[in-house]
Parts: sequence; structure tokens; C-alpha cells
Amino acid sequence: MCGIVGAQAQRNVTGILIEGLKRLEYRGYDSAGIAVLDKSDALLVRKKVGKVAGLVDCIVEQPARGSLGIAHTRWATHGVPNENNAHPHTSGSVAVVHNGIIENHQQLRQELSELGYDFVSDTDTEVVAHLIHHLLPSVNSLMEAVQRCVQRLEGAYALAVISATEPDVLIGTRRGSPLVVGVGIEENFLASDQMALRQVTDRFVYLLDGDLVELKAGKYSIVDQQNDKVDREVVKLSGDDSATDKGGYRHYMMKEIFEQPTVLEGTLQGRISDSHVLPEAFGTRANDIFPQVRAVHIVACGTSFHAGLVARYWLEEWAGIPCQVEVASEYRYRQVVVPENTLFVTISQSGETADTLAALSAAKQGNYLASLVICNVANSSLVRESDMSLMTYAGPEIGVASTKAFTTQLVALQLLCIGLGKQRGLSAEKEKQLVQALHQLPSLCR
Repeated sequence: MCGIVGAQAQRNVTGILIEGLKRLEYRGYDSAGIAVLDKSDALLVRKKVGKVAGLVDCIVEQPARGSLGIAHTRWATHGVPNENNAHPHTSGSVAVVHNGIIENHQQLRQELSELGYDFVSDTDTEVVAHLIHHLLPSVNSLMEAVQRCVQRLEGAYALAVISATEPDVLIGTRRGSPLVVGVGIEENFLASDQMALRQVTDRFVYLLDGDLVELKAGKYSIVDQQNDKVDREVVKLSGDDSATDKGGYRHYMMKEIFEQPTVLEGTLQGRISDSHVLPEAFGTRANDIFPQVRAVHIVACGTSFHAGLVARYWLEEWAGIPCQVEVASEYRYRQVVVPENTLFVTISQSGETADTLAALSAAKQGNYLASLVICNVANSSLVRESDMSLMTYAGPEIGVASTKAFTTQLVALQLLCIGLGKQRGLSAEKEKQLVQALHQLPSLCR
């Protein structure tokens, strides 16, 4: 799994799909592929192991043009990196790209094999293509076939599906893996990350778990997991698209290191005065919740987990309350004892980290006082699902080794720890000392 791009338009979408894949290259991948329906409604599939540049060379040699298409960069989870395992996967007229893991794919593979389907890959995704193809004759539309298909799937997925049976329709659906709709003028798009589509639109619809979207004839419609038609908010993103270029630096990591002073100022802006953390820094709900907090659980993955480890020292010293920090992939699978009035804190750069989302979902079934997320993406799943949010405003981080995302998380966590400490006896003198140090931090990074 890695990156998904899809497009339905009245023009050739191959260039849009390729540019979208290029914008997702920072995620890392081992192969890339594209599927488009041409003017004769023939399904054209091109795949290549290695970089997107290799896929481009393949398309130059074997052109693939069409007004409807899907594309994918793959990071192997099932099966080795080769062209058979690369996405898109096809079954007859159907082509599918997928992020996530289908946990019951072995059972579905056996059922479909008994129905006469031949598998050419080792992936879990191929079962989705065959299952949709199997269901198509018994339903009225591709949308209905995908709905029936996902009812059989266990695990996490974001799917984009096209079929020669409906050459003007692109279907998307998600559960536990992000998928956004890019809203254009008489054309619409799908992607696993809005960054893939910033060259064609600045308006996005963030699908919720269980949503299915149909893109057709320049319009889109969404149904939820109860099959009720729903309207999701269209979010217009501000700012330019400069994050996708290196800005004169040798590489993205160098650029992002030197962006730290500016983004640290952004994280602090409007949240501190000369001597204290402003009450409105955490939103209106914090005024009722923070005085009740008697313990904190921090759950995160990777770099964000390490930011949480630092925050534990601050919380216990300044607020005098116990703090437990866990890796989300461990937390979600164990029975957690929750002390009374515990605040559940998640940290995620993207707001779409699968294990952290699963941990939040589990925590919401528990006895936590409330949930708060520290995040860099305002419309992400974690932000939408949490009671409170504290945004870091670091901007997109393309470099694999975290720089500005980590440092802005630490600043946001320090604000949180000071805010909780004020409820537990942190002196005004100590708060002033900490806040003045935060004021100095951006210039010290220059």
C-alpha cells in the first residue's frame, strides 16, 4: 500500500495521474502503475517496478490515454515487488487500486478460485478486483457491486475502482485508510493524500469511514455505510503549492530544516502572550475539561511517539500528574486500565496513522474523560474524531526523516503541559519562564 490517485474528466487524465504519483513519491514505494479507459472503452494498464519515471518511459513507448483512470504507487505488504504484484489489479473489465490490508483475503481467494478465477499475483488486492467482477452481473451498477464487495472485506482499505462496463464512472470507498475527493470544474478526482491533487484543485471533500463516492459526468455523490445519501463539507485549502518543490535546496530535508524557525512561530502564534499560555489556545472545551484531568495517556507511532516520551517528563514535573506513553500498535491490542479523569492524547503528523486511529476508536469506547489530538493536518480523520485538537501548522513534510513536524509537536506538547500544569499549581513565575523560552526558540533555530 502507498498512494492512490484517480480522475474523471473530459480531457486526457494520464498527465494528472502521473503528476499525482510524483507528488506522492516522498512516501516511498517499490512500483507504480496506471489504468485508463480509452476512447473505445478499452482498459489500458501500464505497470513498472521502480520509480514513477520508469512508468512514464513505459507510457511513452506504449501510450495510454483516456478521460477516466486510476493510478497507484505500491509499497509491498503482500507479495514481492514485481509487475504482477503492482497495482492496478484487474479482472476482466474491472481495475482496482488499494491501500490497506484485507485480512480475510485468503478465504476470499479460495472462494473465488473455486468459482474459476485465476490469480496472477500474491496480493490481497487482487481478490477485490475478482470479487467486484463476480458481483457485477447480479447488480445494477458498479457502485452497487463495490458496495456488495466491501461488505465481504475485513481489514482496512481505501479503494478506487473503474470498469469498462461504465466508462464514465469512478468509484471510491474507505475504511481505516484515508481517501479524499478533489472537486474540480466539470471534473473530479480521488487521492489518498490531498497533496497529490493540489495542481488541479484547492477544494476537497474528506470521506468518512464507510463512505462510498461515485464520480460521474463532472459530478459526485456520496452514500454512507447505511447507504444513505450524504453531503460532506467541501473544504477550500488556502496557501500555495510550494511544498512540492525544493525551493533552491538540495533536498526536501534541508529545506524543512531551514523552515523550522517560521513554522515554530506559526505553532506559537495566537497561543502565548509575553508571560503566559492563552486560555483559548486549546479551544473552548478545554475550559471545562482541563480542570478535571488527573492522568494522561499519550498514544502515537514513530517520531510522534518519541515526542510523547519527552512530554511525559514535562507533564509529571509541571502538572504533577501521571503520564503513560504507548505505541499505538501495542495499545490497540491490549486491555488498558484507565484511571478516573484520564485525558487521551494522540499525536500524528498526518492525522491518518492507521494504528493511532484504531487506538482512538478503542479509547472512545473506554472511560476516558476526553480526547485531544496534536496534528499537522486540519481536516484529517484524527482531528475530526477527537474532542479537542491542537494544530502544529508545520506544513507538509516530504523528507522521510522528520524535522519540522517533530519540533512543532514538541512545542505543541509543551503548550499542553503548561496548560494542564496551570490547573495543578504551576506557578506564574515558572509559566513566565517557560513562555519566554518559547518566544526565544524560533530565533535560536535560525
